[in-house]
Amino acid sequence: MNRYILIRRLMGPAILLLIGVLALLHQADIISSFWHLFWPLLLILVGVIKLAERAALANEPYPDVPYAGYQPYPGQPMGAPAQSPATTETSIVPASRNDIDRNGGGL
Repeated sequence: MNRYILIRRLMGPAILLLIGVLALLHQADIISSFWHLFWPLLLILVGVIKLAERAALANEPYPDVPYAGYQPYPGQPMGAPAQSPATTETSIVPASRNDIDRNGGGL
């Protein structure tokens, strides 16, 4: 199991641990207000876990193949250069005006 998944799975137990520690401190009259301390500490805890997730993800090597059997273009071997289309018309760049006039002049 990689570190990113391990750290991500610690979010719930860490929040429960925070609630338990603050409830224990409130019950022992060490802190007077449970909720006034809970929200700032919760935000700090979530931020620290997110930073740890990001650091663990940054240390992971980039996978060569996203999953087994993946082919970006069916029928084309992995690593082969893609063939450019024969026509110059795409969905972004329409055909030239001359091509439209030859086909009847209307859209």
